Amino acid sequence: MKFFNRLTVTAAATAAVLGSAAAWAEDKVTAVHAFPPFLVYTKSFLAMVDDINARGKGIVQIEVRGGPEAIGMFQQPAAVRDGVVDMVHTPGSFYGKNVPEIDAMVAATVTPMEARANGGAALMDEAHQKRFNVKHLGWVDGGVRFHIYSTKEPKFDDNGVLDLTGVKLRDNPIYHAFFEALNATTSSMPSTEVYAALEKGVVDASAWTQIGILDLKWDKFLKYRVDPAFYNTDLGIIFNLDSWNALSAESQKLIQDVIIEWEEKSYNDRQADIVSDAEKLSAGGMEFVAMSDAAAADYLKLADDAAWARMKGRLDADGDSDTYDKLRALYHP
Repeated sequence: MKFFNRLTVTAAATAAVLGSAAAWAEDKVTAVHAFPPFLVYTKSFLAMVDDINARGKGIVQIEVRGGPEAIGMFQQPAAVRDGVVDMVHTPGSFYGKNVPEIDAMVAATVTPMEARANGGAALMDEAHQKRFNVKHLGWVDGGVRFHIYSTKEPKFDDNGVLDLTGVKLRDNPIYHAFFEALNATTSSMPSTEVYAALEKGVVDASAWTQIGILDLKWDKFLKYRVDPAFYNTDLGIIFNLDSWNALSAESQKLIQDVIIEWEEKSYNDRQADIVSDAEKLSAGGMEFVAMSDAAAADYLKLADDAAWARMKGRLDADGDSDTYDKLRALYHP
């Protein structure tokens, strides 16, 4: 009986040690997101995190510490680079000066899935690791483009191209070069400040994606949408490289596999949202103002040229013109 009790105690102790080891072995990841939680992009990211956590029990768990209220949206990329948090869901353009290659996603004509299949995603990851001490894990919520929305009826030049002379336009790093080319008067600010800026007349126009205006409630002020849409959202998941290398191989594989799945899932979901939001905006009285085919082609070329020229200029300054040609071939074939 004493021998049995000794075995029981030993087995229990062993189980406790193994249980503690298993608990210790579970990787912990901290994350933040650029946009407020009510936006579709953040909802998509949080759902993806839930997916990783559900599949990652005993392997890896992600703790989301908040959004721009936790760390300012423009400061988040540097916070991940420096290891303040492990992971962020953010537009690449927020750190485009550090990783010029991100403009290839902005002006891309391929989908995230095509970029992954043709080697573009691997080259983008390589650039992030080299320049910013982060791993670029995926391009999520892709396939969404941008419009300029205005409180006032848009004006056009003699060629029928949008004329932004004198327009007070809310700016953002992703499309700053394009707006400069259109001679707009710009004011850079985070999305969280735009509602008040529109209300007070600080700005009378803003670019935003094809979806989300209703969630932000900017449609209270913005009454015109300029067509066609331009650029692509460049929302990605970046992960501090040192933290990534410290994860177990099992954790790395699980996180990467789920994000790749969500590249396609989020792309498809957003295509449905584009149709739905357009219908709701039109029903709410927003007027969609289109250019002629020729003017639209000139407008889109101006946008594309601005993005590619910005990337080329930054890469040339770095003595890295070969990367420009490679990315152009993969993202804009």
